[in-house]
Amino acid sequence: MIRIGTRGSRLATTQAGSVRDALVARNHPAELVTITTEGDRSPQPIATIGVGVFTTALREAIVAGRVDAAVHSHKDLPTANDPRFVVAAIPPREDPRDAVVARDGLLLAQLPHGSVVGTSSPRRAAQLRALGLGLEIRPLRGNLDTRLSRVSSGDLDAVVVARAGLARLGRLDDVTETLEPVQMLPAPAQGALAVECRADDTELAALLAELDDADTRAAVTAERALLAALEAGCTAPVGAMAEVVESIDEDGRVFEELSLRGCVAALDGSDVIRASGIGSPDRARELGLSVAEELFALGARELMSGAR
Repeated sequence: MIRIGTRGSRLATTQAGSVRDALVARNHPAELVTITTEGDRSPQPIATIGVGVFTTALREAIVAGRVDAAVHSHKDLPTANDPRFVVAAIPPREDPRDAVVARDGLLLAQLPHGSVVGTSSPRRAAQLRALGLGLEIRPLRGNLDTRLSRVSSGDLDAVVVARAGLARLGRLDDVTETLEPVQMLPAPAQGALAVECRADDTELAALLAELDDADTRAAVTAERALLAALEAGCTAPVGAMAEVVESIDEDGRVFEELSLRGCVAALDGSDVIRASGIGSPDRARELGLSVAEELFALGARELMSGAR
């Protein structure tokens, strides 16, 4: 029996349950084990309590032998490599875009000036401010159901959340607008899951790898390489979105390329720097680093120091 560690929220158990079900369908018996993390206990904003707040306890459970593997929202994993673990599988990704859930079925641009919009993410807040719609942005914590209830109760005019979470919980009917990347680039690895186990458990890693999706892994690798490079020299909010696309060469042959878009936003929304690139899916990390270098060349460091 493969013991899969998960956070206890409905979204987390739904995500981990999809991995369990996929393993069971391949005749690999599996069960969920709920682990409470510091991120679940603390009411503080994620930016305050730090990177890895949702993943540390799950990793400790793997090391302690309480679980064999863990399912993370991939965007919650620190970008720094931990040699104790391997991401054995990145299953097919949900739509990575952000979504608006607003009162009265409104689009973002239809919200009156001064409308109050909640978000848990400095990245979303910065890009919302950059749209120049005159919205008041407020921090938001709690599980997805709690966040959506802030709109239905009239406490907030709208919230911006990951569309993937709504899809996994069967609540896409609540979405009033899905934000295109030209409006708001999602967090690197948003909508993707990471199935992690001990690096030395090669038998389990090989078994979990049956769930891996090559296109999703390439996209997430590029996005997280970009994020890691920017974290080393810039503390501004970062957005990134990569996808494998089909192209045609001069001889009419179809081949696959990896397209990556990235941005760095000033916290106050005064500016957003964007860059993009195309490369081979098997050189995803190099593509991420290349687009990060372009963002630095366009002034990412200066943008952040100016925002302060």
